[in-house]
Amino acid sequence: MLDMTLIATVILTTSVTLSPPSSTVTVAAQAQAAASVTPAQLAPFVGEWALEMQGPNGPGAFTLTVKTENDKPAADIANDEMPKQAISDFSMSEKSLVLGYQFTYEGNPVSAVIYLTPDEKGPMKAQIDFAGGAYVMNGTAKKKKEAPKLLE
Repeated sequence: MLDMTLIATVILTTSVTLSPPSSTVTVAAQAQAAASVTPAQLAPFVGEWALEMQGPNGPGAFTLTVKTENDKPAADIANDEMPKQAISDFSMSEKSLVLGYQFTYEGNPVSAVIYLTPDEKGPMKAQIDFAGGAYVMNGTAKKKKEAPKLLE
């Protein structure tokens, strides 16, 4: 499975300029980015998704949750080796939902961008780009089925 330590080491040892720490991103800038995706644009992506990814060092699985809170997009991503990370940036690029976030590895900020792209011929396509292309994973996003509600 995915080894986040190995990925972070690959990212940090490449000659890539990392994004500034999230503390330098203003709350106003985050709110403006979130406002750029309307509830109607977000609707096809809302739900809990299983991301089955493949990268240069092997497979990885993530859980991505996309939702609307107070008419604004909200999301988080996690896997067995990484705690839940809040997603702070939301935008659309043609049909793709673009989600950006940062995590810290050994005191260094690492940027990540998730692309979800609908595909009429099969499952939704997914890509995660770590540190501006230093490590890229491609795969699919399949919506997890909701647990049946118990009748009271």
